[in-house]
Amino acid sequence: MKMRELRGLTAVVTGASSGLGWATALAMAGEGMRLVVTARREERLRELVAEIERAGGEAEWVAGDAGEEATARAVVEVAEERFGGVEVLVANAGMGNYKKLVETSVEEYDELMRVNMRSSFVFARAVVEGMMRRRSGTMVFVSSVAGLAGAANEAVYAATKFAQVGFAQSLGEELRGYGVKVLAFCPGGMKSEFAVGRGRTAEGVAGSRMMEAAEAAEAIVFACRQPKNVRVTQMVVRHMGEPFG
Repeated sequence: MKMRELRGLTAVVTGASSGLGWATALAMAGEGMRLVVTARREERLRELVAEIERAGGEAEWVAGDAGEEATARAVVEVAEERFGGVEVLVANAGMGNYKKLVETSVEEYDELMRVNMRSSFVFARAVVEGMMRRRSGTMVFVSSVAGLAGAANEAVYAATKFAQVGFAQSLGEELRGYGVKVLAFCPGGMKSEFAVGRGRTAEGVAGSRMMEAAEAAEAIVFACRQPKNVRVTQMVVRHMGEPFG
């Protein structure tokens, strides 16, 4: 069966200044897709766009807080003006927290929910009408294996990731009649800035068997390449040193 051709499609990637977002933008650009990337760090976004353009690709950047509706509207506006609209959304903006509940503040809870779940919501709201109108589109919500099974010292983090999975499942059923596909992408550990801090060290992450972000990014591209009548609703990707459960 012929896989979907991605060349010429426009994708928005949030949280693109490092890690999986950065790797996914590069992987999609390598397929000939046009990118609008967003994150808070303008300098990093400029570097990413420059790298894509040096390789012959097309990209734009919009710096901003992914949890803000204004950022989402600005990104979609750029995508529509430069490329004609958004055909793929990768809602990747996220934050980790690997601490005991008694060590986690209310402020950290609010921050985590905002960065992980609210950003998914506002970007989905920003792109959904265009996808419904075109009766085509793909949304990828980057959750985690922590959104499938809880673990000690991850209660708040897992809560936000479970929320993303439920959001993606419900939205997928709401939108499939419009030809829009929705994926809850649930990776295991990756070597990235995301994995460091909040209870983990750079040394521990570097010495682990965690996946490289580029490896996980290829799985996202694979999901986006599925034929028109095929939707991947949930994808779990783990490294070889990580147990199934």
